[in-house]
Amino acid sequence: MTVRLSGPLSDFVAANVGEHGDYENVSEYMRDLIRRDKQRKEQEAFDRLKAELAHAFAAPETSYRPLTAADVIARNRG
Repeated sequence: MTVRLSGPLSDFVAANVGEHGDYENVSEYMRDLIRRDKQRKEQEAFDRLKAELAHAFAAPETSYRPLTAADVIARNRG
């Protein structure tokens, strides 16, 4: 995989790699960025699910109605 950077982006990466940077090489830096992005996306998905569940469990008991497996299957097909 090749990534081309120029100008300020290249300077920024160069400052974070090597003797005075946090990373030994550009590949290490890229892997860390990708891992962090993956973790962020997973956290966002978890937060959305948590919010949906919180909303569902906050509904009053009277709003619940019994469903059969057939009801759920039919609802999901539509």
